[in-house]
Amino acid sequence: MNYKAYTSIHLENNLTFSTFVVMKKTASLLLLSCFAYHSQAQQTNTPLATEIDSMSYAVGMNIASSLKGGGIDTLNYEVFTAALKDVIEYNHANMDGQVSNAVVNAYVAKVKEKQLAAATAEGTAFLAANAKKKGVQVMPNGLQYKVITEGTGPKPVDGQTVSTHYKGTLINGKQFDSSYDRGEPTSFNINQVIPGWTQALKMMPVGSKWEIYIPQELAYGERAMGANIPAYSTLIFTIELLEIVQ
Repeated sequence: MNYKAYTSIHLENNLTFSTFVVMKKTASLLLLSCFAYHSQAQQTNTPLATEIDSMSYAVGMNIASSLKGGGIDTLNYEVFTAALKDVIEYNHANMDGQVSNAVVNAYVAKVKEKQLAAATAEGTAFLAANAKKKGVQVMPNGLQYKVITEGTGPKPVDGQTVSTHYKGTLINGKQFDSSYDRGEPTSFNINQVIPGWTQALKMMPVGSKWEIYIPQELAYGERAMGANIPAYSTLIFTIELLEIVQ
């Protein structure tokens, strides 16, 4: 799996949103003011005439994307603008910094709870139906797999690096990654991938080709991996274990 690429996305997304949640009120609102400008420019087609205009729009895009990724996709812009003016122009606020963080965290928690309920129900239904299919094996922790080709080589152990070909899809069939499409296998340490991959690889003899079905808690859980893997996604991978590199 292209672990480094997904790790980079994960760290970038989490760092941006976490910074928004915990930073001081003044810094938060200064950054979020760009989000307000972004919305206005998009609606009124205001030209980006200066360097500050362009920088503001660019920062606004980044902040808005982080907010949406963290579950905040709507604001009361009148109240929002009032808060901006309070802090930037008048140097005061009507809400304590700790309280503001608590408000944001509570709202995001509600959104994530709804996302989890919807995605878990869909994933659970898929796995329940899939478990009844011929050849599918179910592990006690929920991981499922089907042997397509059984290899005869050794099985990897913790700490080893392996070379694989793979394809990853969502349960709706949408492909999000494939070493086959890139035309070359991928190598990685088996302990530096999602838990479902690590577990499956340690059961696979070299030369094997399996299809594995990974519950969200053994995949990325609440982390959305860019635009391709939503939070709480159950994932399907076809994996060929080509060799143990070291």
